[in-house]
Parts: sequence; structure tokens; C-alpha cells
Amino acid sequence: MRSNLIAGLDIGSTHTCAVIGEVIGDPRHPSLAILGVGQAPTAGLRGDFVINIDEMTESVRNAVSEAELMAGATVDRVYAGIGGEHVRATNSMGVVAISDEEVTGDDVERVHIVARAVALPPDREMVHAIRQEYRVDHQAGIKDPIGMSGVRLESEVFLVTCQVTASANITRAINRAGYRVQELVLEPLAGARAVLTEDEKEVGVAMVEIGAQTTNVAAYYEGKIHHVAILPFGGATLTQDLMRGLAVPYKEAQRAKEHHSHALAQMVDPRETVDLPGPSPNQMRSVACELIAHIVEQRLDEMFGIIQGELQDNGVAEKLGAGIVLSGGSASIPGITELAQQIFAAPVRLGVPAEGLGGIADVVARPRFTVGAGLALWGADRFAETGRGASTR
Repeated sequence: MRSNLIAGLDIGSTHTCAVIGEVIGDPRHPSLAILGVGQAPTAGLRGDFVINIDEMTESVRNAVSEAELMAGATVDRVYAGIGGEHVRATNSMGVVAISDEEVTGDDVERVHIVARAVALPPDREMVHAIRQEYRVDHQAGIKDPIGMSGVRLESEVFLVTCQVTASANITRAINRAGYRVQELVLEPLAGARAVLTEDEKEVGVAMVEIGAQTTNVAAYYEGKIHHVAILPFGGATLTQDLMRGLAVPYKEAQRAKEHHSHALAQMVDPRETVDLPGPSPNQMRSVACELIAHIVEQRLDEMFGIIQGELQDNGVAEKLGAGIVLSGGSASIPGITELAQQIFAAPVRLGVPAEGLGGIADVVARPRFTVGAGLALWGADRFAETGRGASTR
């Protein structure tokens, strides 16, 4: 029985990805050896919500089965991602009297319970209550208050909630596929776990993960999560612009984006062209790659402007000393980091899952595996805390 296996499951809007790994090394600071990766087209999902349980069940089963085959092992539990515009996040404070002048573990648990005890509507449920920092009397910024003297203990907690139906349907599809949900994890937090370093989180950094239908944003500084957002645009937005602007089928627009696009039109040779099908059957025409790049650049410029506004409106834009880390499938577009540097006026790098990974880590060392790998790493962190993995069947 291999109890140290971890499985992450990213149900994206276009693809479902499963990542299986084995926890290795120091149990307190483990690494994750990637053993298997599986992918399948996502079906049964429209926007943020499941519309066909049976179709989604098949997507989950196919992705996890492929990962199990590569890993040479089976799992019965997964860390599954959840995202969408229905997700909400906020900070909450709790206050308790210290029981005996010196802070104990019981005091910490009590203040944590108070901080997360917020009233939720019947259609919402808690996904995360992440401990941020503590205050003992008038001393703030405390990471571990146990053993400190005082009379008043305060706790700051980052709360994440989602719609009950969204989490219930994801869980139901996974259960029908033959697996259990070990934990639902907010996708921006999973992505950040895969591509951000602890030093970046301390200095101040924002992860921008461009998915197909949505873009995940997670901003950190002073080692804490300060803002998350899930914005209603992504790589598919670029594809739709190309479909309309070039008057080509969606599949051809996707191909043009993946193989012939650039985020900076000025960097493209104006003489370079690509043959694409015209609006009529069997009609091919020559399209300037500069035009493709111009369409992509315009939309990315707008998207990055919206993200910058989101960061400014929430008071974190000026605190990102380490800049922006781009990830997700569309982060592979040539020139995208240079364009982002212009918009954000900050350092920008491409983020791929790498730190803390071993085994066949090169398989997931691509921006599009950010969330899947991050979910597996999140599971490895939980294993270090509890000693419980995805187990085998």
C-alpha cells in the first residue's frame, strides 16, 4: 500500500488534467516526484457550472486513468480545483481573551474558530480559511503566538467561499468517476503554489494564470495572500477575436494563435504570411502574421489593463516588488512577457511548475500545467501536515 501518493485534478473549461506524484524526502519539507500525467477534453461544463454530470464524469475518469497508467499506480482520492466568478474572498478578524496570560494552542484554535465564524447565505459554503497573522495585545505581524504573554489575541484569516451547487456538482462528478475529493482548492491558490517562490511572496508578487475561459490572479506580499480574482476572459477570448478578425473557423483561429501569433506586432516580419482557409469551402488565402499579432496584441493589452486595474483597486499594485508571474496556456505566446512589462511597469517572468518537483517533472514544466501541478503540490503540503495521501486501491 503506497500511502504517500498525491493526485491533483484540474477541471479546466477545455481540458481536464490529472497529476499523480509521490511525496519524497524530509516529511516536514517534502518534495513531490511526478509519476504520471493525464489529460482529456472537458465535457459537461459551461462557464463556471456543470451542465452534464455524466459527460464531466467521463472527462474526470479519462484524465485520472491516463495518469494512473503512466504512474503504474491507482489512487482513490484527489485534490480538485475550483474556480469561477462565483468565488468570493475576504479577510476576517477574530478576537479572544488569552486564557492564562500565555498563549496556548487552545487559544490559537479558539481565535481561528471565531475569525472564520461568519454568516453565510444558504447557497454559499467555505472553501478556505487561511491563517494570515496574529496580534498579541498591541504587537502585530506575529506568525506563531504560542508561548507569548498577553491578555488579548487577535487573528487575521483569509476566507474563500463558493456557491454550494458548484462544489457539489464537481464533487458528484468525481465521485461517479470512482474517486473521492480529498479537498477542494481554489485554482488561483493552487497555481500560485506551483509557480511562485517564498521570496517572491515576501517581497510582493502577483500570479496571472491565463486559462481558456478565465484568468486567475493571486497577489501576495509580506508572505501572505492579499487578493485573489477570477476574471471572465482568457485564451479563448484571443481565439474568438482571431476567428472574427480573420474570418476563419474557430479551429483554424486556435491554430493561428498557437503557431503564428505574437504579442508584439512590431516584432513580426511584415513579409511573413500563413495560409488559412477562407470563408468558402476549399478556399485558402494568405494572411499576414503581422495582422494575427496585431489582433492578439490589442486584446492582451486590454486584458492586462483590466488586471492592472484590479490590482490597483484592491491596493496591491504598488506592493509587488517582485512583479508579475505569467502562467497558463496563453502565457506561451511569444512576446507576452515584454508586452506585460510595458503594461504593468514591473518585472515580468514566465512561470512554470518546477520548484519542489522531481520524477518526470519535465512533463509538467509548461505553463498550461500550472494548476494541475499546483494541486498536487498542495496535496504534498497537506501530507506533510497530516501524513495522509491519495492512497492506492
